[in-house]
Amino acid sequence: MRSVLLWMFVSYLIGSLPTGYLAARLVKGVDIRTIGSGSIGATNVRRLMGKGWAVFVALVDMFKGALALLLTAHAGVPGSGAFPGGPSLLPALSAFAVVVGHNYPVWLKFRGGKGVATTYGTMFFVWPYQSFAIVLMCGAIWYGIMNVTRYVSLASMLSLAAMPAFFWMLDAPVPFTCVAALLAALSIFRHRANVARLFRGEENAV
Repeated sequence: MRSVLLWMFVSYLIGSLPTGYLAARLVKGVDIRTIGSGSIGATNVRRLMGKGWAVFVALVDMFKGALALLLTAHAGVPGSGAFPGGPSLLPALSAFAVVVGHNYPVWLKFRGGKGVATTYGTMFFVWPYQSFAIVLMCGAIWYGIMNVTRYVSLASMLSLAAMPAFFWMLDAPVPFTCVAALLAALSIFRHRANVARLFRGEENAV
């Protein structure tokens, strides 16, 4: 149990690296939390620094999730196993912890991002090789919805909401389906202001 808690803590610390905040602070000298939505994620970074920096931040945030899962897989904790070894609860807990770290980083008084890119990065590696296909399908859903509606928030929420359904349809281990559902719910909760603006017709389109 102590080993599991240790790796969850390590995953949280990896996730808590505030990529968007650091990019805005180091390049522009601005606290990204005072801009737009106040999020440290790629969408808000785009408002301040443009598409190139937004892509960079999104990729690093995805890498954080991937790194946490890959480290956990090789941690030597019983049942964690190098992928594609037997499924266990540890990868699911690590996936949850790294996204919580991104959303609530201790370094920024727990004011972080909305976890979309980090969820994609961590869930990509949670159940190879099936999770590769699932995340790519969700990415296609995100791309289609964003291009039709021009709302990044709506595309993000709906694509993540589809993720647990795909895991369930492919008969994934229960911990992986559950963590996909939890992370989708967490992302929707983090987007609650966007949801309110969508209902009022005031959400900003790309």
